[in-house]
Amino acid sequence: MHILKLTYTIVTISGCFRPQSWTSLFKRTVYNIYRLYVITMLYTFTIFQIMDLVLYVDNTNDFTNNMNMMLTVSIACYKVLIMCLNYENIVALINYLTEEPFKPLDSDEMKIRRRYDKLIRNNTLRYTLLVTATCIIVISSSVFTDFRHKRLKYREWIPYDYSSYKIFCFTYAQLLLSACFGGIVSVAIDSLVCGLFMHICCQIDILEYRLRKILSNQLTVAYCVRHHNRIFEYAQVVNMRFTKIVGFQFMASTMVICCNLYQLTKSTLSVNHVQLIMYTSCMLTQIFIYCWFGNKVKLKVYDSIFQMEWTNSDNSIKKGLLLVMKRSMIPIEISTVYVLTINLNSFVALLKTSYSVYNLLVRV
Repeated sequence: MHILKLTYTIVTISGCFRPQSWTSLFKRTVYNIYRLYVITMLYTFTIFQIMDLVLYVDNTNDFTNNMNMMLTVSIACYKVLIMCLNYENIVALINYLTEEPFKPLDSDEMKIRRRYDKLIRNNTLRYTLLVTATCIIVISSSVFTDFRHKRLKYREWIPYDYSSYKIFCFTYAQLLLSACFGGIVSVAIDSLVCGLFMHICCQIDILEYRLRKILSNQLTVAYCVRHHNRIFEYAQVVNMRFTKIVGFQFMASTMVICCNLYQLTKSTLSVNHVQLIMYTSCMLTQIFIYCWFGNKVKLKVYDSIFQMEWTNSDNSIKKGLLLVMKRSMIPIEISTVYVLTINLNSFVALLKTSYSVYNLLVRV
């Protein structure tokens, strides 16, 4: 794997993506067992929290406290499911970037690819550090508060008696580990999707560079037109593979953010405020990166084609360039379930919706 190295490593650790080099039966079996363990932890956590909501929750504070974590882990469950069902398709999406016409042809195109790879790596690292710091703060504060008083960090229906110290420690560790796996899965899939968005922008920059080489006869206009068509096709496939994930992420993030706002305003100042602020920051960042990189794809334009001396070229080149310019007038848009476009306007709309739901929750 020559691209998305850090992202690919995190996706592998999350249990969503078996390394392509692991072709032996033993390695595949080991990874499938690990994946099954991760999936079991996530789905068990979600199901038990839903059972607690249905059977025991009878007030708004417990409802919001349970709902935000249940939705977060349920998003991770859904993402793992989509990744497992579309494993071969996602492998093909990544491999397309190493083949013609997406493959860099010279050192200048390699520089463009490395610049985007560095940007993707830095953004993934920052996002990972934010989620890791949040997990460390949550676990540390819980050990010194909940664990000392023999309380579980998160509410859920437990089908057995955990009054014994050993059983309590096992249950407590299992809850925290499930929450951490939920964070790892979210970081992995979010970074992968946004990395693919950035590689669409990378291909547009490479295409602009190639268009300038047409007039010097270093490349044919037919090759550039074919590259341009493949970029549009690739963006459509990326959107089709991940549109359901992003759509569910938008809906769940709206509920989680408003639940966190309710908890922040209704509780007294304590250590839990730091956890809630960090947790809310993670949720906002999670949806913001989708909107930010989706917006960058939409705003990516072909400036160089209008600066070329194409009027002096022959008719075949003019027709090819006009075809590219005409199609470039329609931006590449990433959408959620083909309804809501992923851009900064959608992020603002999500914040407004979250605040409206929060106001409704307060009145109820």
